[in-house]
Amino acid sequence: MQDFTGRFRCFKLGLVCKWRVVVLCVSVLFSCGVNCYGSPVSVLVEAESFDNPGGWVVDQQFMDEMGSPFLLAHGLGVPVADATKKVTFEEKGTYKVWVRTRDWVGPWGAKGSPGRFELYVGGRKLETTFGTEGSEWHWQDGGKVDIKELSFSVTLHDLTGFEGRCDAIFFTKDFAFRPPNDDPVMNNWRRLLTGLPREPKDGGQYDLVVVGGGIAGTCASLSAGRRGVKVALIQDRPVLGGNNSSEVRVWLGGETSFEPYPRVGDIVRELEPERRAHYGAENTPELYEDERRIEIVRAEKNISLFLQYRVNEVKMRGDTIREVIAQQTVSGERVRFRGKFFADCTGDGCVGYLADADYEMTLKGHMGRCNLWNIADTGKPVVFERCPWALDLSDKPFPTKERDLGCWFWESGFYYDPFEKGEYIRDLNFRAMYGAWDALKNVRKMYPNHKLNWAAYVSGKRESRLLLGDIILKKEDIVGGVAYPDGCVPATWSIDLHLPHPSYDKGFEGDEFISKAYYTHYTKPYWIPYRCLYSRNIRNLFMAGRDISVTHEALGAVRVMRTCGMMGEVVGMAVSLCKKYNTAGRGVYEKYLEQLKAMMKGEEIAKWLKKAGRNLARDAKIEVSSNYDAIRYPKENINDGRYDIKDNGQRWLSSANEIPDYITFSWDEPRTVSAVRIISGWFDGKQSGDSISRFKLQRGKGSGWEDVEGLRIVSNSRVESVWRFSEFRSERIRLVVTGTPGNISRIWEVEFYH
Repeated sequence: MQDFTGRFRCFKLGLVCKWRVVVLCVSVLFSCGVNCYGSPVSVLVEAESFDNPGGWVVDQQFMDEMGSPFLLAHGLGVPVADATKKVTFEEKGTYKVWVRTRDWVGPWGAKGSPGRFELYVGGRKLETTFGTEGSEWHWQDGGKVDIKELSFSVTLHDLTGFEGRCDAIFFTKDFAFRPPNDDPVMNNWRRLLTGLPREPKDGGQYDLVVVGGGIAGTCASLSAGRRGVKVALIQDRPVLGGNNSSEVRVWLGGETSFEPYPRVGDIVRELEPERRAHYGAENTPELYEDERRIEIVRAEKNISLFLQYRVNEVKMRGDTIREVIAQQTVSGERVRFRGKFFADCTGDGCVGYLADADYEMTLKGHMGRCNLWNIADTGKPVVFERCPWALDLSDKPFPTKERDLGCWFWESGFYYDPFEKGEYIRDLNFRAMYGAWDALKNVRKMYPNHKLNWAAYVSGKRESRLLLGDIILKKEDIVGGVAYPDGCVPATWSIDLHLPHPSYDKGFEGDEFISKAYYTHYTKPYWIPYRCLYSRNIRNLFMAGRDISVTHEALGAVRVMRTCGMMGEVVGMAVSLCKKYNTAGRGVYEKYLEQLKAMMKGEEIAKWLKKAGRNLARDAKIEVSSNYDAIRYPKENINDGRYDIKDNGQRWLSSANEIPDYITFSWDEPRTVSAVRIISGWFDGKQSGDSISRFKLQRGKGSGWEDVEGLRIVSNSRVESVWRFSEFRSERIRLVVTGTPGNISRIWEVEFYH
């Protein structure tokens, strides 16, 4: 019964006794008979599992509330390409067809059913048009179909491009049976029909399980993994970065690298894309470097990355999380991840909520969510059809300048539960966007040559659950400059709270969609205490991101992504101490705070150097592939023992635009090495930066070279870094630089140790 009760709680259906779950499940078994549980007369096709989704996208944002991921026809008014799947039956004959869908504008009583689509079975179109009825998710009757072949294609054919959605398709010979529509019964029914095992697959045992792959979760994973912590990073999207990904496209806010902890922010800078565009058509997907971030994480030997897995169940032992269970958002596979420590970096406090962690949530007047969008000039007239189902803005005020369309202040959901009404809030953003563009194009006759260019279907969220730690940081603390002894992350964003803009809310009360930011300023930086980063009642739970232990008002200063990323860095450091000393998050504060501070200062490298022994590079002969100026920046600077990072004259510089750069070290006799220290970049008068970012080591093999296993760095931002690898012995070593700002390698010093 644990499986049923666990899932039951996860889907937030309220407090119902275990015996009630048994009755519900047994009643379904009797009502639908054995056939619907997997005999040849019934077939269930999950839409998210389509072999070829075409132009449809998998939307997993609301699966915990409506029961499943679904396919969304996000075409901005242009019908998307068909989604297809090969389906196999074991018996021919006549089948009843049910399609789980909804009319997404139904909650507003809007006319027009913009999400219409058709279903083709074996190349034959069913008479029913789907997405035309029902304001809630339900099984729409698709009539009957004759199955004359045992294997054929099922096709979803979008008719509008206006956000049609399909969750699943069910074929049955039992014409009297109607598929269940509520969990936990529906969830169990679907699992049995699709043949998924009752028990989750074992995903392994880890020191740290990080849930949420935004900037905070990615930084936490990298920080911990590089300190010898075995990490599982679980992310429910196919990309990393969260709001700062190509799916959402919100730029990074906040500042990093402040004394006395200038190394806090190193990993944030490593993940930060080189180029940026905040709004408008220039805000293109490649700017967010999704693949590079995935490559950075996968290059770490201590991190296992699980993309497209959504955690929706937690198993406890007393006040300690024992494991989390995640569902693959395409296949439905469930996997169990066991861990000693867990980090909730979901932004929504999902793990903490499922673990019964103490939390608070402001329901009335909280900050909402955005779905950014932009337009683009095509150079020729573009027609956009009328949208009578959208918000009618034909005679209403709203920002109309091109630079203002789809910006951060197109925001909704201030007075709705962000979970129970999540899809409603996102869809309200869609109605505002389509209504605005309809008014501009068709009523006001503006932008005749422009088209809707891009819109996020994944919402950028600001506020939901706040998990409570040993300190709940308040606005008064920040404004009053209250200094905590465990201050660890610098907050530099003004207290920035969003509410509906009074100039635009008339007639849209409750469904406001334009916000105004209200600011409170303070002396910056303000140091967020470490005690905000772990749960006060769940022993092994950490938090990083916008779900940490702060009040609604204080969240306005700490929620931006560079700040959240630094929280993740500190959590990774703290977990490494937890592992070393077999303690919990609170124990780090009580017993090992000074060691945590030493890590934040970057003293780890200094301590390591005291024990590292002799720098083997000092007596090596140096050769370089190029030189910017052999007199001012000679190659001998690379191993002369001088590395004052405020003196640019102590560096070697390669020639410009000749990447890759090669620096070769050779000795008369072989040397045994297992670590390298690299100091690179330049000093701009305030701080050092522009270090070499992508590089690897090679060792001599015969007359050629082979890569050193364990030292292929795909994204470095640290001026000073130490890298360890399995020892080897060679008389030749080569540093190969394949990425660096401006395509010039700038190196103060390279040192080898064993």
